[in-house]
Amino acid sequence: MQMQIKPITFKQASEFINKYHRHHNATIGCKFCIGLYHKDSLIGCAVCGRPVSRYYDDGLTCEINRVCVIEGYKNGCSMLYGACCRIAKNMGYKKIITYTLQSENGASLKASNFVCEGQAGGTHWTGKRNKGQLIPNELKKRWVKQLGA
Repeated sequence: MQMQIKPITFKQASEFINKYHRHHNATIGCKFCIGLYHKDSLIGCAVCGRPVSRYYDDGLTCEINRVCVIEGYKNGCSMLYGACCRIAKNMGYKKIITYTLQSENGASLKASNFVCEGQAGGTHWTGKRNKGQLIPNELKKRWVKQLGA
């Protein structure tokens, strides 16, 4: 099964995520988006942007905000994570982070040489940031990868 990474628009990525992601809607914005294709069909995508946490928003850290692949495409998530890392490094980022739900095993992240930093964040937004999003009420795990010089 030949899969290929190609650039896509934020609109294409958002529509795909809203249709196929298991537990999240599309993000509000991004720095870049990539698509995963099998032949001429979009089968997955990734959206990268500024870190959601202001503590990591240092100008040199990129966050993979969403990854979504249609079930049945083995190694699709790993391909997207690897491509995100290469693109972010070429853009000058020194570190890339992402999050999974506590219940997710992170196999694709481990395969892409990310390191789990452990539990991160809360179960939902609070205060002014709480816009009533329908997100899983579950703790997250933060994953990080140093992108080098």
